[in-house]
Amino acid sequence: MYQPYPTSGQPQEPERVQQPQSVHNAVRLMYAGAALSTVGLILNLLTIGSLKSAIEKADPNFTASQVHAAETVGIAGAVVGGLIAIGMWLWMAAANGKGRSWARIVATVLFAINTLDLVTQIARPHAVTALIFSVLVWLVGLGATVLIWNRESAPFYSQPKQA
Repeated sequence: MYQPYPTSGQPQEPERVQQPQSVHNAVRLMYAGAALSTVGLILNLLTIGSLKSAIEKADPNFTASQVHAAETVGIAGAVVGGLIAIGMWLWMAAANGKGRSWARIVATVLFAINTLDLVTQIARPHAVTALIFSVLVWLVGLGATVLIWNRESAPFYSQPKQA
């Protein structure tokens, strides 16, 4: 028996492994993480009014200009941090959905950073609702991380890159 000669003159590419259900579910969780981060950003913006009183309560010796400066930094930090979080969730969902092996590592590092942030949030004064929300986002990240490192996912990440 003989093998038929490829008609295009190009070597045939190996068949791509289809996205397993574990990766599909992880990507869905990452999109849910982006949605939760969006809700969190909106909630932060809706509760800006309480920021000024929290700053004044934290240090009653602040002048009006110091309170204003701290309030501005707090608002800017919340907006920039929220937009970065949303962007990271969307980026990781897209990259992991394509089976990029580096994306599993980056997503895991981002989850580790989120874990450290959650621990520090628990250690400092916080609103209970903000903590509950942070735990929900962390749980979504945990679920996605477990799914992308699942045995079922491994072949999808180890296949040759597609052009």
